[in-house]
Amino acid sequence: MSENINFEENMKQLEQIANELEKGDLDLDVSVKKFEDGMRISKQCSDMLEKAEKKITMLIQDANGELTEANFIQEEG
Repeated sequence: MSENINFEENMKQLEQIANELEKGDLDLDVSVKKFEDGMRISKQCSDMLEKAEKKITMLIQDANGELTEANFIQEEG
């Protein structure tokens, strides 16, 4: 699988894998392979989201009306 696949393409592949697994008509070896592929793609998506989160910055207006960049800090929820 290419490193150039984007997040949306990965999500489509995950959905396809999930649909195939839900049908239940695959033999055990194929099901395990599909599950392994899904876990790998899921990890790639997670890594992509983590990288994107690190890149996000917010413009904050300070007391003087100046716009400055600050790192995005995710609130724990």
